[in-house]
Amino acid sequence: MASKKQVSASMVPTERIEGSIFLIRGQKVMLDIDLAKLYGVPTGRFNEAVTRNLKRFPDDFMFRLAKEEWEILKSQIAISSSWGGRRSLPRAFTEQGVAMLSGC
Repeated sequence: MASKKQVSASMVPTERIEGSIFLIRGQKVMLDIDLAKLYGVPTGRFNEAVTRNLKRFPDDFMFRLAKEEWEILKSQIAISSSWGGRRSLPRAFTEQGVAMLSGC
């Protein structure tokens, strides 16, 4: 993933990263949509790269949110559920999963 567009920590405000970290299933995670924005790619393209490399992401690196988890999270962060939204449930990446993304 990083080969398409390098992301430097000095270029991304700390508040933006901290605001994208959620506690789900007792783990601090970042969602695919927020990571795609950080990498500057569409979420669909981001997830295509992850899908091509699924063996690199065991359950403790990445998991897909359950429908109930996504509904609760959407209500907490005020994400619109209008037409044209996601077709699949978001992926959540743990710290190890975020680190593994650099090799996709």
